[in-house]
Amino acid sequence: MFPRVIAVRHLREYWLELTFADGQKGRLDFRERITGRRGPFAALQDVDFFKQVQVDPEAGTLVWPNDLDLDPDVLYCAVMGIELPEPEQAQIPA
Repeated sequence: MFPRVIAVRHLREYWLELTFADGQKGRLDFRERITGRRGPFAALQDVDFFKQVQVDPEAGTLVWPNDLDLDPDVLYCAVMGIELPEPEQAQIPA
């Protein structure tokens, strides 16, 4: 498990600056992650709605008023430019 988001700041359009619990900070462009998507992501295509992003202090991730939240591990890896580790496969005894 990676450090959680402790602060977010809207920069412009679909750009956010994220600060993590370990002090790391970085910027992400969410345009490709949300444009053209349906469901809860559709609302985020409106920049005025997108700017309503907040940090959920319990989950340590980004949330929007439509209850959309994002995986904080994915966010950390994206900001740090590292690959998200593959989930461990459950070992089933023979």
